[in-house]
Amino acid sequence: MTTAQSRFGRVRAPELVGRGWLNTNGKDVRLADLRGKVVLLDFWTFCCINCLHVLDELRPVEAEFHDVLVTVGVHSPKFAHEADPEALKAAVERYDVRHPVLDDPELTTWQAYAVKAWPTLVVVDPEGYVVHVAAGEGHAEALRRVIGEVVAEHDAKGTLHRGDGPYVPPPAAESDLRFPAKAVATANGLLVADTAHHRIVELVDGELTRAFGTGERGREDGDRPTFSEPSGLAVLPDYVAAQVGYDVVVADTVNHLLRGLNTTTGTVTTVAGTGDQWRDGPTDGPATGIDLTSPWDVVWWEPAGGVVIAMAGNHTIGLFDPRAKTISRFAGTTVEGLLDGPAEEAFFAQTSGLAATDDRLWLVDSETSALRWIDRDRTVRTAVGAGLFDFGHRDGPAEKALLQHPLGVTALPDGSVAIADTYNGAIRRYDPATDEVSTLATGLAEPSGAVLVDGDLLVVASAAHRIERTALAPAIVDGAAHQVRRPPTDIAAGDLELVVVFTPPPGQKLDERYGPSSRLEITASPPELLVDGAGVTTDLTRTIRISDRVDSGVLHVVAQAAACDTDDAEHGACHLTRQDWGVPVRITADGVTRLPLVMGGLDDRP
Repeated sequence: MTTAQSRFGRVRAPELVGRGWLNTNGKDVRLADLRGKVVLLDFWTFCCINCLHVLDELRPVEAEFHDVLVTVGVHSPKFAHEADPEALKAAVERYDVRHPVLDDPELTTWQAYAVKAWPTLVVVDPEGYVVHVAAGEGHAEALRRVIGEVVAEHDAKGTLHRGDGPYVPPPAAESDLRFPAKAVATANGLLVADTAHHRIVELVDGELTRAFGTGERGREDGDRPTFSEPSGLAVLPDYVAAQVGYDVVVADTVNHLLRGLNTTTGTVTTVAGTGDQWRDGPTDGPATGIDLTSPWDVVWWEPAGGVVIAMAGNHTIGLFDPRAKTISRFAGTTVEGLLDGPAEEAFFAQTSGLAATDDRLWLVDSETSALRWIDRDRTVRTAVGAGLFDFGHRDGPAEKALLQHPLGVTALPDGSVAIADTYNGAIRRYDPATDEVSTLATGLAEPSGAVLVDGDLLVVASAAHRIERTALAPAIVDGAAHQVRRPPTDIAAGDLELVVVFTPPPGQKLDERYGPSSRLEITASPPELLVDGAGVTTDLTRTIRISDRVDSGVLHVVAQAAACDTDDAEHGACHLTRQDWGVPVRITADGVTRLPLVMGGLDDRP
């Protein structure tokens, strides 16, 4: 019997129910078909940067246990666009998902497993019982140990079946560009991040003239460079480029690096990041000694004296000084949300697009469907956006306008900005002079950026795999407002015991060599939802007090815990697990007084 089973008993895994399957050649898959295999359910949604991190974390685990493990991605969408089966099909290709995916648009399987956050991982043993649950990132080593334990047990029992699983790769698609992300204008033409081809390409008059990168996924520097899903591009001022020896900074997103590209020689150098994903630790210092996390876009902003970085992976904004070769935290706290004010106190939510003017740094936060800006005095303000759960396609006064997961923003000559409203398939315009939002173009395939060239707006139509010269037909759209359909948790006013469940995996213990191994940060939207208990502590259990004067809101919970090997106290490997939850809650008379959030293990209390 596994460690998890012996502690918590046996829980039968609910059936996998949804609209259909991908990566199985059209065949439906039932749990009964997977008996004899260890099954790893990955509850994800393709908008979520943490879910994308987990896809990469799982690849070596899947390779190690390839003949006994079947990973199933359960896609439970957050945004309306993600419920489109063609959009999901494109995302599975875009992110190179190499396991079966269940399309769960009604969140049927999500609710059957009582999931509360993206991403959540569930291990089911070869007899169909749940033996481990984990939420968030950093679980690869824990999964290796849990799966290894399950494999050993069922191999001994004779209930383990080795061999291939139900994954069938789809036919490969070909095009000059594949899921391009961003583009910038240069003196020669247009530079495009050809993301799924892992390279940067140059277009002149619409024709591909040069490619920087071999097309293979990697992180090699030199004159035959490799990238891993590059995204943002920033052209340096001439006076800076002359000093540093490169003229373009590339956000090499999946490598967690910034790369310097010399477009004259074609050589690439790593200029910031270590290649490891930031989870905790320093954020300021020598550029190549600081971990980054999924840099999604970059832009030179003269008032900041450097390249501003949309650090989508931890909901912050970074600053890279190419001359001093340093990097620093420019804005944000790592809490995911929508909070204005001084840059160092503001909340962001997966910032994915940047644009600079003389007096403003414009940005779009994809997870709050928000357009925001930072002033020269580093004050953060919101033009459009209502929070983590509200989105739609609505024009008019900015305070009532709605976007849906925008990924790009472009400054226009008249002082307004064009917004790549990605999941609405539209280009929107915000005019600060009138504080109004309008629609410039619709019917686009996941626009992720745009660039102004000779008065024309060229749109990066990512899911169409091309750059489009878009005919702008301004209009006012009064579309539907939407909210994320995750059911709220009913809680009672008064004292609420909030418990982050974390059990170190087999062979590990909490790392307490240098003090507490865990950290818990709790905030709320609106802030008055919490009467008491907000802030940071090192205990993963905390009693907070819920107001009886607020009907509903969101509890923002950020937790992390470190565990180390027990067999080598001095040199054993240590692993940091981290997760942030935005838990929608509703205050009711019969609501719960205990709220468990599982970060790793199983909750042993009802």
